[in-house]
Amino acid sequence: MSDKPDRKIFEQAFSDAIPQNKALGLEVVEVARGRGVLRLPWKRELVGNPETGVIHGGAITTMLDACCGMAVATMLKTPQPFATLDLRIDYVRPATKGEAVIAEAECYRITSNVAFTRAFAHHGDPSDPIAAASGTFMLATKGSARNKEPLIKSGDGKSGDGKAGGA
Repeated sequence: MSDKPDRKIFEQAFSDAIPQNKALGLEVVEVARGRGVLRLPWKRELVGNPETGVIHGGAITTMLDACCGMAVATMLKTPQPFATLDLRIDYVRPATKGEAVIAEAECYRITSNVAFTRAFAHHGDPSDPIAAASGTFMLATKGSARNKEPLIKSGDGKSGDGKAGGA
């Protein structure tokens, strides 16, 4: 497998198959080994305060959680259940009225039981974040995830070492 998996698989799994993600209108932008990018379009029904027109923080939280989960899924050899153990989000500034929000997540470490992620939400410039997140995910597996081949192999055709590239 390449570092660029079939986006349609992740669109189905993370945008279409999860009712909350579908209701929010989350769109898969990019998927690579250890990485995911989602887009949350601005919609009036997602506004938290009608006076400001800003997307509600709960919608951004859901997007960051889903994006981190997508990054974890790219590190697995075969689909398997996993769940968010902890998600910490620091809101740096409010989103801008009328603008879509982008989330970029990375799974930077995976053990036999836990995956570790970090993510940012922004309007197109990661250096000007709306929110920063870190999350841990419990893997429901028997045996070691580190000894399994990832769903996405590194560009040289060899399987990864359980760590996301660039981390």
